Amino acid sequence: MPTMPPEIPPDQSLIEYPSFFPIKVMGKAHPDFAQTLVEVVLQYDPEFDAATVEMRPSKNGTYLGLTFTVKATSREQLDNLYRALHGHPMVSIVL
Repeated sequence: MPTMPPEIPPDQSLIEYPSFFPIKVMGKAHPDFAQTLVEVVLQYDPEFDAATVEMRPSKNGTYLGLTFTVKATSREQLDNLYRALHGHPMVSIVL
């Protein structure tokens, strides 16, 4: 099990909450890739608008890059969303 990063006091965080925060995800191109991950994002940001997802296919179309700009309300929310996306079987990379 991965170790948790140390808790960062709010006054030392580089992110002000709430704010909009982009999360980039890459995985093998699949017809359900974007919709499946939108469902994951909605669990952590119920107001997320799926129409705002930015999609970029790789040069050969093998991979698909997605950018989700979520409304970050806390470090815990972002950490949990990152873990959910990182642990998803369709996801190769989360940035």
